[in-house]
Amino acid sequence: MSKRSMYLSISVITMILGIMLAIQFRSNRLIEQSVPADRAQELVAELSKLEKDNIKLDREIEDLGYKLEQAKKGHSQAQEAILDELKKSRMMAGITTVTGSGIEVMLDNPPSPSRRSAISIIRDEDLLKVANDLKGAGAEAISVNGHRLISTSEVRQAGSFINVNLDRTEPPFHILAIGSPEKLRSSLEISGGLADYFRDLGIVVKTQTLNSVTVPGYGNNLQYSYAKAVKG
Repeated sequence: MSKRSMYLSISVITMILGIMLAIQFRSNRLIEQSVPADRAQELVAELSKLEKDNIKLDREIEDLGYKLEQAKKGHSQAQEAILDELKKSRMMAGITTVTGSGIEVMLDNPPSPSRRSAISIIRDEDLLKVANDLKGAGAEAISVNGHRLISTSEVRQAGSFINVNLDRTEPPFHILAIGSPEKLRSSLEISGGLADYFRDLGIVVKTQTLNSVTVPGYGNNLQYSYAKAVKG
C-alpha cells in the first residue's frame, strides 16, 4: 500500500470516528435533558393535586360570596330592626305625633258667674285627675290643649291659668287620649266617677268617643344633665 492510500484510509477512519463520537455526545445530551419516568409521574400527580386545590378554592369563593350576601341581608335586617326599635322608643317617649281611636274630654268653667262657680274653677289637680284616670284605663297618648303629656310634663297652677309643659293654658280644656274609646269613656263616666264629681262642682264636662284622634308629639327639648344610662 502506498503512503497516499494509507493516509487516505487513516483520514476516512478518523472522520468516521469523529462522526461516531459526535453522535454519541449528542445522544448523551438528549438523555440528560429528557425527564425521567418517575419524575413525570410526580409532575402528573402534582398537576392533579393543583387541579383539586383549584376546585376547592372555587367552592370556597362561592361559599364566601354566599356568606357575604347573607351578611349584607343581615346588616339590612339589623338596620331595619334598629330603626323599628328607635321608632317604638320615640313613640313611647311621646316625642312622635300619633293617631288612633280614642276619646275627647272637654272641661270648662260654669257658663254663668255665681258664688259656687267661683269655687268651681278648674285647677291643675283636676287635669291631673283626668289624665290619671285615662292612663289607668289604658290611654297610650294624652294631650291637653295641644300639649303632649309625657313622664316629665308639668301641670301646675299659675294664678288663674294652668301651665302645661311651661306653656300657659286656660279653659276650655280639650283633653285628647288614644286608646280603647269605650274603656276611656267608662273610666270617667262611671256612676259616681270623676265626671259626676266635676258636674257636682258646676264644671262643664263633655266626653265623646272618636274613631280617629291625633295627639301631637312633645314639642319641648328633652335634655338630661344629671341622669346617665346604666351600662349592662
